[in-house]
Amino acid sequence: MADTPADIRPDLKIVADWIAPNSRVLDIGCGDGTLLAYLGREKGVDARGIEIRRAKVNRCVAAGLSVIRGDANSDLSLYPTDSFDYVLLTQTLQAVEQPRTVLEELIRVGTRAVVSIPNFGFWRIRLSLLFNGHMPVTKTLDQPWYETKNIHLCTIQDFLDLVKEMGLIIEDAVVLKPDGTPARSPVASQRANLWGEQAIFLLRRK
Repeated sequence: MADTPADIRPDLKIVADWIAPNSRVLDIGCGDGTLLAYLGREKGVDARGIEIRRAKVNRCVAAGLSVIRGDANSDLSLYPTDSFDYVLLTQTLQAVEQPRTVLEELIRVGTRAVVSIPNFGFWRIRLSLLFNGHMPVTKTLDQPWYETKNIHLCTIQDFLDLVKEMGLIIEDAVVLKPDGTPARSPVASQRANLWGEQAIFLLRRK
């Protein structure tokens, strides 16, 4: 397998490893298209993206990527069921208006969904709230409360509860520490919920 680019986010490196060659992939909130470009080049993936920021869309299109301007809150309903093998939503679920509805659409449009979330149960966030009394700013939650687009922050345990309530199957999951390395603790453990800064999930329907 070809190495992922050195500057790619740690969670995206894991996502790239999960994607099967020659599959159909839709990346929601694809940003500058770094992951899409890698998947298309190294894995022969039919890679498509949706991005809400026009400047990012223009940059992707200029690089030859198949990306359109769209909004996860409203545009996923336009896609037929099982249009893709994988639908990706990385570090974005907490910023959508209705997280459960968006997750339902992800798992409908794709055979599998890959979702990564920042963990609001991370110990540094807990301590910041406890001792400083302010909403924290961290590497994954990197904006002050009055500028952030994050409106539905959750912990790893909260997300696991939602997945169970929706009857989804977790095929794989990785918890990342602040340095981007995987934690050894199982994703469902209290230790992971305390020490993990973010988590990535590979989901499918029953």
